[in-house]
Amino acid sequence: MTKVEYKHTEIAVKKKLGQNFLTDRNITRKIVALSGAGPSDRILEIGPGFGALTREILEVAPSFTVVEKDRALAAFIREEYPQLHLLEADFLEVDLLALAAEGPLRVLGNIPYSITTPILFKLLENRSAIMSATLMMQHEVAARLVAAPSTKEYGILAVQLQAFSEIRYLFKVGRKVFRPQPNVDSAVISMVPKAEAPVDDARGFSRFVRTAFHQRRKTLLNNLRETYALDEVGEATLKLRAEALSVEELVQLFGLVRPLPAG
Repeated sequence: MTKVEYKHTEIAVKKKLGQNFLTDRNITRKIVALSGAGPSDRILEIGPGFGALTREILEVAPSFTVVEKDRALAAFIREEYPQLHLLEADFLEVDLLALAAEGPLRVLGNIPYSITTPILFKLLENRSAIMSATLMMQHEVAARLVAAPSTKEYGILAVQLQAFSEIRYLFKVGRKVFRPQPNVDSAVISMVPKAEAPVDDARGFSRFVRTAFHQRRKTLLNNLRETYALDEVGEATLKLRAEALSVEELVQLFGLVRPLPAG
């Protein structure tokens, strides 16, 4: 079992939680600076771990909320940073709308590789509660978020996030600045929800995108025809694969299709 020691506190690393602790303070400072966090913001940090990012946020904000699932790490944070509002919980189960009752949240975090996608979709679904999110994640996932059409990285994640948010790839982070060292590099991204959603039915759009990309090598016609009425869609478009369409074009296509009756 891998263990990490910090300030005479030794904690077993839980692989199932995807724990890799950042050790380079220059990187944590850069993350906070690029996040735009300030003393008046309602800040939420996901998974503070040993507080590498936490202490940098404290340089600009006297108090904020952190969410930590690991009991031992939560105890460490509680003792080391008593001024923080600690939620010992699974971030995926936290009520973000309740936390944002007095104003939208500025979210920061070095998020676990194993649940990066669920975290991103939770933020997306609760985007009305989010001012911005500045997150470190696996480099390959970050690349998928900002991917352009007709590339292998472009897919459901890129379309969903780009449709409702402004996504920026900020910088890459090498694997050597983590304990224990992961097998992949990381990257930091910025996510800012758009002021106006491109569609009224976000859940319906999500289902549509998943269906359109269900089998990437198939055309839109083959992926969509069993689920949607396509009589208003041009034949040339239906011959394309979903990956050939931009986010804006997929939004337009969603406006032309109608779900078929169940059964």
